[in-house]
Amino acid sequence: MCEYAGETSLMIKTDAVIVGAGPTGLFCAHQLGIIGLKCEIIDNLDKIGGQCIELYPDKPIYDIPAVPECTGEELTNNLIEQIKPFNFNFYLNDRVQELIQENENWLVKTTNGKEFMTPNVIIAGGVGSFEPRKFPTKSAEKFDGTSVLYSIKDKTIFKDKSVVIFGGGDSALDWAIELSKNSKVSLVHRREEFRGAASSVQKIKELSQKNMINLFTKYSIKDVKGNSSLEEVEIKNENGESKKIKADYVLGFFGLIMQLGPIAEWGLNLDKKVIPVNTENFETNKKGIFAIGDICTYPGKLKLILSGFHEGALAARGCFKYARPNEKYRFEFTTASNTIKDRLGIK
Repeated sequence: MCEYAGETSLMIKTDAVIVGAGPTGLFCAHQLGIIGLKCEIIDNLDKIGGQCIELYPDKPIYDIPAVPECTGEELTNNLIEQIKPFNFNFYLNDRVQELIQENENWLVKTTNGKEFMTPNVIIAGGVGSFEPRKFPTKSAEKFDGTSVLYSIKDKTIFKDKSVVIFGGGDSALDWAIELSKNSKVSLVHRREEFRGAASSVQKIKELSQKNMINLFTKYSIKDVKGNSSLEEVEIKNENGESKKIKADYVLGFFGLIMQLGPIAEWGLNLDKKVIPVNTENFETNKKGIFAIGDICTYPGKLKLILSGFHEGALAARGCFKYARPNEKYRFEFTTASNTIKDRLGIK
């Protein structure tokens, strides 16, 4: 099965590093495994799936061949299942900070201190990396990462605490419902209407009626107050009237913004935040660095998951000559190759 890598200070040598664990990166990993190459997969998010799992896990997708309809979550789960035989490692909540060329290889350094030596780097991170939209008030910055959070990694820290959640989408609603079981939850949204699933909206209203959730609509954040620790949040409505809510934690779920981040410093021939590539193997202007998915551009480019799959398949083959310079790549059909069946554990 796929592995989530633990802490290590050792240099990791691999055939390829994939930057981005969305559908395009996952399918590219599968194609690398099919041709006998190893890879490590790094993603800035805390979960696998990229845009599909973070932005529209329940939204129907209609352009996957032979799949009339599936959700982003279903597509992600199927892609994860597809690469399980290869035991690839995932490094989540991490980001590639530096790329340093060393002879015929690339030294890849991440913000969490991981180091990889590889002849191939495949950028599959959408249009850069995803970062949460943050509160506009400066006072929230003081508690950023401690009491003011934009994602949840361990829900047990909120037990018996006062939690104020801002947002009107699925993430805000789902966490408000979940945390209300063991916490005092206040849900704040700047509109009367919510963007989440109808069933979740109905559940929120029921919990509000039972006083299990304090619901504030047409309110937004005004101030976050506290000295050594967070004490309260002040919210305001469209008329300027304000309320103060006792808070141990503040959670913001406003969606994600896409940032190029360190990619802009890697010496690539960027064109308006996208990376030009050739259409033979989707290599960039840097030898051994490939770009696939929404972040790459070429004549006739279509920003479809289908296109990303095609790009990932060709990029994987392009990696072979750098990972195995003394071997000749021999194309094999998956339906007839015993070698590929062995790699997939098929008898």
